[in-house]
Amino acid sequence: MDFMIPVLAVVTLLIAGVFVFIIISGRSKGSKGTGNRDKIFKEAEKRLAQDPKNAQALNTIGEIYFREENWDQAFKIYSTLMEMESVELNEFDIVYRYAFSAIKLGLSEEAYRGFSAAKNLRTDNFEVNFNLGTLEFQRKNYEKAIALLNQAKMSEPDDAPTLRTLGHAYFRIKKNKEAMTFIRKAIDLAPDDKESLYTLGECYYEANQTEQAQRIFSHLRGDPVMGASACLISGTIHSEARHYDKAIANFELGLRHENIKPDIKLELRYRLALAYIRQNEIGKAISLLREINVENPNYKDVVPLIGKYQELNANKNLQIYLMGSSGDFVALCRKIVIGYYPRAKVKIANISINKNEWADILAEVDTAKWSDLIMFRFIRVQGTVGELVIRDFHSHLKDAKAGKGICISVGTFNEEAKRYTEARLIDLIEKDRLQAILNNVDAKVAAAVKTR
Repeated sequence: MDFMIPVLAVVTLLIAGVFVFIIISGRSKGSKGTGNRDKIFKEAEKRLAQDPKNAQALNTIGEIYFREENWDQAFKIYSTLMEMESVELNEFDIVYRYAFSAIKLGLSEEAYRGFSAAKNLRTDNFEVNFNLGTLEFQRKNYEKAIALLNQAKMSEPDDAPTLRTLGHAYFRIKKNKEAMTFIRKAIDLAPDDKESLYTLGECYYEANQTEQAQRIFSHLRGDPVMGASACLISGTIHSEARHYDKAIANFELGLRHENIKPDIKLELRYRLALAYIRQNEIGKAISLLREINVENPNYKDVVPLIGKYQELNANKNLQIYLMGSSGDFVALCRKIVIGYYPRAKVKIANISINKNEWADILAEVDTAKWSDLIMFRFIRVQGTVGELVIRDFHSHLKDAKAGKGICISVGTFNEEAKRYTEARLIDLIEKDRLQAILNNVDAKVAAAVKTR
């Protein structure tokens, strides 16, 4: 086996030599390429020194800048060539490179002009149709964008940016079915495209496919870019389903994100305030509404909401009357009935509830001077009460053989309702008197209990 040692040494040296040769060859080729570039560039400069309008020399320098992605210099060269007429040059290459350099520099107007000119020369070029379609999308010319992007798709059916922009364009014109088709394909090709995933969720939401939408927005809630917006829609879906505790959790999570867009932040606070109101957390709602009012005094109905709920926050009984559960509302109405007549003995005979609009309580009332069957109607609906409600109440009075009716509203009664009660034993109590009653009801009930 000793004779193998010299052979192995020779083989090793040969392999090492080959590697050295490859490295040296590669370096020499690179140097030669750089040298050729510089040589070609200098020759073109010499021709331009003799003839500043030498189109071939300008094109040579432009090609070098374009290939090296020196977009600023390439744009200047092709801008000059665009203004010259030369039968020697490829017109499409000139306008295309001018447009492409412009789009790399963020010069959308120049890019649009260049790609439009290129489109007239070659109608089926993928890059032209894609870039011009994208520019039309940015200009909000969605129908034009769709036409161009569909042409691009014919050349490259699986190009993710084309499918993505096409899907977003369809979404902007409210064609959710088409939008979902293309956006799904784009996401399959580029799974990290969070913005497209968010738009897909919006498509589901607008198509009333809330379960699919909720899955997407729940997934995106933690995303540093899309998270706040995802929390906003996720919370809104929960609010619409009356799951206010889940809505609040989503809105609060959204507000914990950093670098939230001002409009998203305002809407998150507004929606959170509305959800707090639904949960009868009026104090928290008012704090948020005041914050919104400081930043934007004209935001939606924030000012009237502050006026309305500040009053409720100051009067717990009024809050129960308007927003409490059915059980709490009826319990409050019973208190009002018991304390309505001073030093009277009151026995509740019957209670009936009409949805969440009003409650009728029939009571036997005994005082030192008279005894009678009195019917109370407590109307929860805000606004103006009309004659039809009073006619219905009068009908109930007669059926129950009550001697008198007392109709209490958190709003007001219109003139027709008031005229109807003029010749009938019905008293109308509007918001101002109701507030006075609510302010004193607990004290009156306590006094009534002592007299028994």
